Amino acid sequence: MQYSIDMTGTEQLLLDTLLELEKAVKSIPSASTKPDLLPLFERIDALAEELPHETDPTFRHYLQKRSYEKAKLWLQDRDPENTRGNCRHT
Repeated sequence: MQYSIDMTGTEQLLLDTLLELEKAVKSIPSASTKPDLLPLFERIDALAEELPHETDPTFRHYLQKRSYEKAKLWLQDRDPENTRGNCRHT
């Protein structure tokens, strides 16, 4: 699902992966076997490495701190919904 006209291909892949992670985590309580989340975390890290240097620092911060819900909201143009974190960053 495309959210922003200005979203790069890497950002779109990150969003898709974050949504896949969210779905996998939500399935844990009802799953007979726990999903292997490590490949999703590895994919997110690899995609984050591909982001250009000029990528918004707030978005980079979310990814570096593994604030995946905040990163997802940022990609969906919903950053104002993010709450301030302990690091004094949104």
